[in-house]
Amino acid sequence: MEQKDAGFALANKKNTINLGLWTLTWLVSTALVVFGAKFLWDFKATISIVAILLNLAMGLGMIMAYKRYLMGQDEMQRKIQMDAMALSLGVSVVGGLSYSMLDVVNIVTFDAEISHLVILISITYLLAVIVGTIRYQ
Repeated sequence: MEQKDAGFALANKKNTINLGLWTLTWLVSTALVVFGAKFLWDFKATISIVAILLNLAMGLGMIMAYKRYLMGQDEMQRKIQMDAMALSLGVSVVGGLSYSMLDVVNIVTFDAEISHLVILISITYLLAVIVGTIRYQ
């Protein structure tokens, strides 16, 4: 039993590191698209398209790494993650559309930016994982 637990811990550590590396790679490729167009290649369309395709590929790699990470978790950890994802999805759809409508009907004086929605999703997911972890301890 102890050897099985050690194998699970090792696989979990490997999956976590792999997910972290894919996330970092995707983050760097995102920065490359945003800042590279402005500072490196003067908004040349061909280079921007290649950089965006690279970012898309890194994002797909990150998604697959997260799936591998999730499938390597035990049932309780997977439930916590799935509950957090479900809440994040709901908040992002309902909150994002409401936020966009506030912009469309000129209730807010600024443009509704996708970065605001990404922050909302991230905070919701993080808090849901923390609450779920505390709840099931």
